[in-house]
Amino acid sequence: MKTTPPVSERTLILAPRGRDAVIAKGILRDAAMRSEICLDLAELLQEIKRGADVAIVTEEATRSADLRELVDWVGSQPPWSDFPFILLTEHGGGLERNPAAARLMELLGSVTFLERPFHPTTLVSVVQTGLRARRRQYECRHLNEDLESRVDERTAELAAANRQLLGQIQERERVESTLRQMQRLEAVGQLTSGVAHDFNNLLTVVLGNIGFVERGLAAAGVDGRLAQRIGYMRTAAERGAKLTDQLLSFSRRQRLEPRSLDLNETIAGMRDLLQSTMGGSIHIETMLKHGLWCALVDPTQLELAVLNLAINARDAMEVGGTLKVEIENVTLGPATYPEEPPAGDYVSIRVSDSGTGMPEEIRAKVFEPFFTTKEPGKGSGLGLSQVLGFAKQSGGGVRIDSRVGEGTSVYVYLPRAGGERVDERPVAARISAAGAFAGASILLVDDDNAVREVTRAMLHELGYAVLEAGSGGAALDVLAREPKIDLMIVDFAMPGMNGAEVARQAQARRPSLPILFVTGFSDRSRMAGVDETHILAKPFVYDELASKVRFCLAGGASEKIVRFRRG
Repeated sequence: MKTTPPVSERTLILAPRGRDAVIAKGILRDAAMRSEICLDLAELLQEIKRGADVAIVTEEATRSADLRELVDWVGSQPPWSDFPFILLTEHGGGLERNPAAARLMELLGSVTFLERPFHPTTLVSVVQTGLRARRRQYECRHLNEDLESRVDERTAELAAANRQLLGQIQERERVESTLRQMQRLEAVGQLTSGVAHDFNNLLTVVLGNIGFVERGLAAAGVDGRLAQRIGYMRTAAERGAKLTDQLLSFSRRQRLEPRSLDLNETIAGMRDLLQSTMGGSIHIETMLKHGLWCALVDPTQLELAVLNLAINARDAMEVGGTLKVEIENVTLGPATYPEEPPAGDYVSIRVSDSGTGMPEEIRAKVFEPFFTTKEPGKGSGLGLSQVLGFAKQSGGGVRIDSRVGEGTSVYVYLPRAGGERVDERPVAARISAAGAFAGASILLVDDDNAVREVTRAMLHELGYAVLEAGSGGAALDVLAREPKIDLMIVDFAMPGMNGAEVARQAQARRPSLPILFVTGFSDRSRMAGVDETHILAKPFVYDELASKVRFCLAGGASEKIVRFRRG
C-alpha cells in the first residue's frame, strides 16, 4: 500500500555558489516535495535541529567550512537516527578520484553521492530514497518509544509485585537457610560415597597383602622389628577403614544392622567405657527408665553416637562438671527443625552437660560437616554430623537445647521397635562348622585388577578353585561356559553392568547359585533385598572372607535368592 508523505517532510539545500540551489528547489517543487534553501553551514545545522529529513549539500560548500559542529551533531544522534545527506559532486568527482568525498562519507555517516550534471528524475529518486529511509527511522523510534513505555509499565507492575513479596521472601530466606544446611550435609555425603568405593578398594589391597606378609613371616619364623613394622602398617590401614566408615556414617551411606534393643541394658553396659573416656574429673549420672520401649537401632553405631556426644560434652565442661545420660519414652508432634524426626513414638537418649552452652548462631551450625568451635587439632567437626546422619538413617532425628552459661542437652530420638527383641548374634557364631569346602569352584567378579588379584590369592589359600571376570558381561560368559560353579562373588559397584544386574541375570540362568556381594559402600535402597550374611564390606581381611564364603557355601542358595528392585 502506497503511503502519502507527511507534510512535515523537509529537504534542505546548501549550494552557495551558482544556480544549483534554485534548480534543485524547482525540481523538487515540480515533484510536489517540500524544500528550503540554506545560505551557509550554520543555517543548515540550525534547520536540521529544528526538524528536517534530508539535506542536499554541494561539495564546494564543505571545502573551506568548519564541519566540527555538524560532525558533532551527527555523532550525537540517538540510536534510531541516521540523518541522510546527498552530496552533489563535480563531474568526475567519484570516490575513487576524490579522497575528500570519501572523508565526508566517514564523517557524516549516511551519504549518497550524486555527480553533476544530473537528470531531474535522478535527483527526485535520490531524495525520495532518503525520505523513505528517514520515515523508517521515525517508525523505529515510535516502536522503540512504545516498547520503552510498555517496559516502564511492566517494570512498575513488577516493582509493586516485589514489594508485596518482601514479607514472603524473608520467610523463604529462613527456610532456605535451613535447607542449605541440610544440602551441605547431603553434598558431602554424595562426595564421600562416591570416593569411598575406590578408597576401600585400596585398603582391601593393602590389608590383604599385609595378611599374606604376616602369614609368610610367621611361617618363616621371622619375628622382631620387621613383624612390628608390618603391625604398624596394618594399624594404619585399619584406621583408614574406620575413618571411611565414620564419613559414611554422617553422610548416611553406611550399612546399618538395626535390632530391637533395650536401651537400659545398652547404656548401663557403656558406663565403664564412658567413665574411662571422661576421666575422673567428670561426674557421670545415668538415669534409666522402667517400662522402656525397645528401640530399633544398630547397637554398634548407637554406642559410637553416645560416645561422640559424651566427648563433646566433656570438652565443653570445666573440671568437676557433670555428664547426664537419660532415657525415656516420648511421643513427638510435627518437627520444628529439619534435624528433628517426624511425629511419632520414639525412645529418647538425652546427653546433657553442665558446660558453657552455646548461642543460637552457633547452635544453627553445629550439624554442618567439619564445623567446630574447638581449637585447631582438637576436633574434626564430624561428631555431631555423624550423630545426625546415624539418627536420620535409623528413622529418627536429633534435637539440641542449649543456654549460654547453663549447658547443653542433645536428644537422640530412635524409632520404637514394633515387635519383640531379636537375637542377632554375629555371623561367625551362626556358621556351622561344615569345613572349608575345599575344591569348591568360585567365580570372582571385580573390575579392579588389584582387588581381584588379592581376593583370588586369599581364596586359593583357602583351598578353592577360582575363575575370574573383570566385568559383568565377562562373568555371564563364564557362567555360560562353566557348568560347575558353586558360588559367585561379585563387586556391587562396577561400571556398565553393576553387581545387582549381574546377580539378576545369573539367577535367571542358575536359580540355585549363591551370591556374595562385595562392596565399598552400601546404598540401603539399592541393596534392600540382600541378606546381611551375603554382603562382605570392603576393606575385608582373610578371616572375614573365609567366614562369609563358608557361610554361603554351607547355607545353600535355595533360601538366599536375592530379589532386587529394578531402577
